[in-house]
Amino acid sequence: QAHLVESGGGLVQAGGSLRLSCAASLSIFSSKTLGWYRQAPGKQRELVATITIGGRPNYVDFVKGRFTISRDTAKNTVYLQMNSLKSDDTAVYYCNIPPVSPFASWGQGTQVTVSS
Repeated sequence: QAHLVESGGGLVQAGGSLRLSCAASLSIFSSKTLGWYRQAPGKQRELVATITIGGRPNYVDFVKGRFTISRDTAKNTVYLQMNSLKSDDTAVYYCNIPPVSPFASWGQGTQVTVSS
């Protein structure tokens, strides 16, 4: 049984918006900081944003002002609202528990494709 399930990706034009969802098990959601990561074709996976169980967000520089991470305690879900999307944002997006070890397991992720 998957503990973290990503959804919400799709194809969007540059400048558009998408909201990704990460449904977590209760045990993880209530006790762990969660993060969104992404992996673009031919590139290493990278951290995008994190949110603590108290709701404090943190962002990497290249998404500040464009992406918003949030959590819904009623749904055990973490969201990533992505606005002003660029072609460079094209990637598979994953959620996981930071810090992620090299041996961590990953879900299927959700594909985000931004057309220019």
